[in-house]
Amino acid sequence: MGVVASRPAGAIAVVTIDFPPVNAVPVAGWFELADAVAAAGRDPATHVVVLRAEGRGFCAGVDIKEIQRDTGYEALVGANHGCHAAFGAVYDCAVPVIAAVRGFCLGGGIGLVGNADVVVAAEDATFGLPEVDRGALGAATHLARLVPQHLMRAMYYTAATVTAAQLHHHGSVYRVVPGVELDRAALELAEVIAAKDTRVVRAAKSAINGIDPQDVHRGYRFEQGFTFELNLVGAADAARRRFLEER
Repeated sequence: MGVVASRPAGAIAVVTIDFPPVNAVPVAGWFELADAVAAAGRDPATHVVVLRAEGRGFCAGVDIKEIQRDTGYEALVGANHGCHAAFGAVYDCAVPVIAAVRGFCLGGGIGLVGNADVVVAAEDATFGLPEVDRGALGAATHLARLVPQHLMRAMYYTAATVTAAQLHHHGSVYRVVPGVELDRAALELAEVIAAKDTRVVRAAKSAINGIDPQDVHRGYRFEQGFTFELNLVGAADAARRRFLEER
């Protein structure tokens, strides 16, 4: 349980998220994930990273129960910094990162997937940001990399989700496959990339990031400032209590 790094085939590193039952990631888990992805990219033997998950869904975001248990702001600030570190590690990884998404991909999951280089999804995958319903803001920066601007705004305000097929239509999901074929599809794509000269691919990753029109690091930190504001005025705490009571 936690974050597991493995190397199933040669130059392909696999990082697995495993926080049962729904992959709501605790503060320490976000930093674990950041370290695992960054370490894989630093290893010259790694040509590509596959980011996947065990369990019912890819990621349900931050562990709200952990934040609610904290009588101060330590867990909230930790989650903010941890998410920023994990999202940034995916974006800044020295080699391409393929996200293999099954089931729900919510909140922080969008931050990871939106910063990945390629997304492969199972037919049952759904994507969304329930942040407004949770009294928080964040990852609109990353959702905007997956869907057009006005759809992003509608999804953000309503907390609605979209399917893998819809994202495939928009071009942000590379391939949609049956759930049982997801890992194999991600590894097959990884093998194609891994077979190329890693010096060239690593340079390509740096070049593509360098011409990216969106500063994902600054954008996300800007959003997080409003999350902290909502906590100070009590709106976030009330929303989290409602969510936990409804569950």
